Amino acid sequence: MARYTLIVGTRSWSSWSLRPFMALKATGAPFETVDIRLRQKDAPTTRDQILKFSPSGKIPTLKIEDAGKTLTVWDSLAICETLAERHPEAKLWPADAATRAVARSYAAEMHSGFPDVRDQLTMDFARKKPLPDLREDTKIQIARILDAWQSALQTWQGGFLFGALSVADCMYAPVVSRFETYGVEVPASVRAYMERVLALPAMREWRAVCEKEIEAGLPATMP
Repeated sequence: MARYTLIVGTRSWSSWSLRPFMALKATGAPFETVDIRLRQKDAPTTRDQILKFSPSGKIPTLKIEDAGKTLTVWDSLAICETLAERHPEAKLWPADAATRAVARSYAAEMHSGFPDVRDQLTMDFARKKPLPDLREDTKIQIARILDAWQSALQTWQGGFLFGALSVADCMYAPVVSRFETYGVEVPASVRAYMERVLALPAMREWRAVCEKEIEAGLPATMP
C-alpha cells in the first residue's frame, strides 16, 4: 500500500493546502500531514523548511512512497489529478466524459483566476470578518463564481457542483470558507451548497486545526 504524506501551510491561511487535503480525504486513504508555519518573521527559514519537501519552494506538496520509490507532486491541482488517477474508486471526477470536461474547466478556472477575490477576501478559515469595500473587479469575480455554482447545481443535481463530491468542489472549498468568513450575500441554493461543503468531515477537521492555531496566538491577518 502506498504511503502518503501531505505537506501543508498554516491551515487558517493556506487555501492551496486545503484543496488537496479535501481530495485526499475523499479517497479514504490514510496519510500523514506535515504542517509548516507560513510567513514567519524569518522568512528564509520558512522557505528552507518547504524546500526540504518541495522543489518549487511552495506548498502544498504530496509525497508518495510506493514499491520502494518516492514520488513528489506539487501544486494543488496536480495533486488532485494524481489522486484521481490513483484512486478511481473515489470518483473524484464525473464518469461522463462531457461532464468531466466541464468539471475540469471549473477546477482550472479556479486554479488560475479570481485574483481580486483572493486579494480582498483572504482566507482566515475559522474567523468572522467584516466585508471590505469591494473593488468592481472583485464584485464581477464573485458574481461569476455564484453564477457558475448555480448553473452547476441546477444542471447536475445531487448536492455538489457535479452531483457527487469532485475535484471541482475541492478546488472551490476555500472560496466557500471565504464567503462564510466575510458574510458574502449568496442565493439560497448557494447557501445550501456552502453548508454541505462546510459540514464535510474534512472541512470540520481542517477547522479544528485552525481553531487550535488561533488559540496558539495566530494573528488575524498574515504578517
